[in-house]
Amino acid sequence: MFASLSERLTKTLRDLRGLSTLSESNLEPALVEVRAALMAADVHFKVARDFTDRVKVACLGKDVIESVSPAQMAVKVIQEELTRLLGEGARNLSPTRPLRILLVGLHGSGKTTSAAKLGRYLRTKEGLQKPYLIGADIYRPAAIDQLEILAKQEGLGFYSDRTSKDAAELTRTCLAEALGAGADCVIVDTAGRLQADEDLMAEVRRIREVFQPHEVFLVADAALGQQAVDVATKFHAATPLTGIILTKLDGDARGGATLSMREVTGVPVRFMGTGEKLTDFEVFHPERMAGRILGMGDVVSLVERAQATVDQKEAERLAEKMRKADFDLDDFLSQLRQMKQMGPLGDVLKMMPGMGSVQVGAREESMLGKTEAILLSMTPRERRKPDLLNASRRARIARGSGSQVADVNGMLKQFGQMREMMRMMKGGKSKELMRRMGQMGGGGGFRPPGGGRFGR
Repeated sequence: MFASLSERLTKTLRDLRGLSTLSESNLEPALVEVRAALMAADVHFKVARDFTDRVKVACLGKDVIESVSPAQMAVKVIQEELTRLLGEGARNLSPTRPLRILLVGLHGSGKTTSAAKLGRYLRTKEGLQKPYLIGADIYRPAAIDQLEILAKQEGLGFYSDRTSKDAAELTRTCLAEALGAGADCVIVDTAGRLQADEDLMAEVRRIREVFQPHEVFLVADAALGQQAVDVATKFHAATPLTGIILTKLDGDARGGATLSMREVTGVPVRFMGTGEKLTDFEVFHPERMAGRILGMGDVVSLVERAQATVDQKEAERLAEKMRKADFDLDDFLSQLRQMKQMGPLGDVLKMMPGMGSVQVGAREESMLGKTEAILLSMTPRERRKPDLLNASRRARIARGSGSQVADVNGMLKQFGQMREMMRMMKGGKSKELMRRMGQMGGGGGFRPPGGGRFGR
């Protein structure tokens, strides 16, 4: 997601940083490239034009000209404008309880899954005790079945009526039942269409009248493209939106729809779905997403993800063993598993400053699984004492893990380098350590656990 836009904007920022002064003539080529990058990412042409116009005015203003580093200020202006475009100042959820949330959107946008994800988020992160889901898609029994399964899976309440022919009456009845059961939050999953037609808008209006929601979220597929503006505008007219849930951010969509919807409707993106699992659901932070798009990383989100997924005691144990240079293959396996718990490696790298352009595909992701398989094909004694791994043992491990002996050798070589670096850190040999790290990098790539390199 945003990969192409991020790559082009990051290059433009690098070029800007090389300027010693700013003028309309040397700024214009960069702004042309920014505008082209936005439009190539499916941003509406008017949104892209207005964005670059605002950047130009801000960059050539008096405050910028008097700044110590005009080029750095230009980069700062672009980051601030991109943050504003993504939805600066997005508010918290309504404090009213029981909280009523209405989800609307096109067919296939991910409403049903998002309803379960949102319910889970509210229970685990916002402290609500009894979120209930209402299935109001009277045209697709399978959608009601899916919502019920997801609700049971996450311990959420669920109501629907598979015999009902009126979505608004169904919502009214189920709402009364949910409130009678003590619900402190009710989320309604509505039907969708392939297009935002008048019948759909009329049904949404009727549901809104009986439900009286505190929040109305448009669930939008990140791959919607130029159609996004029309869809968001029509839903916003039918039932004023309070936020957008952007789904399928783990895909390779160009993503400009996000910027267009926010700019045209004034409705902020509030949440985002980042994967297929119900846990792949996050609050949308405009400033953090702007940092990711511009290749500046998102350290805050990285730390939050680590805190949520990494076993703190195990991390402290590993850190102590690394400090003492007492690190074996069992520790290496534990480190690898903690890394995998944080999510796809590509997502993690994009949160690290300067690593946004590192390309991580299926091959690189599979290397982590291969490394884990190699380690699990060893006996506990072999992992504790890697020096036991002679040629015959390595051949057995390769067969057991479905890999080649060269893969086993490569993993052990990298492990040996890691352990040697730990010993140097313990011994205070900083210059030698820096030299060795340079040799391991061998050309600027990023080397994952288990060998190989991700090139820029």
